Amino acid sequence: MTTETPEATTAPAEKVTPRLKTRYREEILPSLKSEFEIANVMQVPGLTKIVVNMGVGEAARDSKLIEGAIKDLTAITGQKPSVTKARKSIAQFKLREGMPIGCHVTMRGDRMWEFLDRLLSVSLPRIRDFRGLSPKQFDGNGNYTFGLTEQVMFHEIDQDKVDRTRGMDITVVTTATNDEEGRALLKQLGFPFKEN
Repeated sequence: MTTETPEATTAPAEKVTPRLKTRYREEILPSLKSEFEIANVMQVPGLTKIVVNMGVGEAARDSKLIEGAIKDLTAITGQKPSVTKARKSIAQFKLREGMPIGCHVTMRGDRMWEFLDRLLSVSLPRIRDFRGLSPKQFDGNGNYTFGLTEQVMFHEIDQDKVDRTRGMDITVVTTATNDEEGRALLKQLGFPFKEN
């Protein structure tokens, strides 16, 4: 006689859709569709990927700095970053071709939505004297890039263990065809743009 353990009979846990992704599908998508009078739902602007880049120029002199940047970026994004290497040698910067000078992470899918949710609801409000993001940093095709001066606003980073402050660039790549669509999409997702 065999007795089955209760764990063996339980179904696998359901995959949870990120909160922001659900909001995009249910509220933002229909609202953008009517705002821009788009006939096909596939033409409505959406998010493709988010790239977080951390340049560590001082790594040319001290190779340990790149390890700290990799550790911070892994904690922030939950994904291992790839190291950016110098493309050519520049004598003034004491830089040789192939030297590690930074790292970057490209997030897509659910991980991208979860990162964006954490960024907008937790990290940006933690910045001291934060007055909003500039609405002028679009690239002409609806993609948005902004910079952060330090990494301690992310709650995954332990403030006591930070060896040095590192800034980063965050690029949000959208399927929008122009800046107006991109701005409308990001505004509805909750980006705190400054009102001029």
